[in-house]
Amino acid sequence: MGKIKPKVARYRRHDRVRARVKGTTSRPRLCVFCSLNHIYAQVIDDSQGHTMTAASTLDADIKGEAAGKAKVVKSKLVGSLVANRALGKGIKQVVFDRGGYKYHGRIKALAESARQEGLKL
Repeated sequence: MGKIKPKVARYRRHDRVRARVKGTTSRPRLCVFCSLNHIYAQVIDDSQGHTMTAASTLDADIKGEAAGKAKVVKSKLVGSLVANRALGKGIKQVVFDRGGYKYHGRIKALAESARQEGLKL
């Protein structure tokens, strides 16, 4: 049996995380997805199946500010933007869903930035 491919390993980690992490109306789920060039974050209420707010590096609010910066810096901008949008809608606490990614680099930068803006993870 050979080595497990990284994409398959991420899917397995994601399944383990999602088995335990559920978003509710009082404490929705902050879900993160990374592509090669961009990062996306959503605040989701799983009980209703509804996305409450979202942010990404493609948003017009930060696109100009993020141009030419490192991916970790872009992730910090997305974390602060999604936190501000969530706080604006009255969401103070969320459950963090790292999407099967390891907690370092861009994922860690996004989470810490959201915490600094006042969102409780």
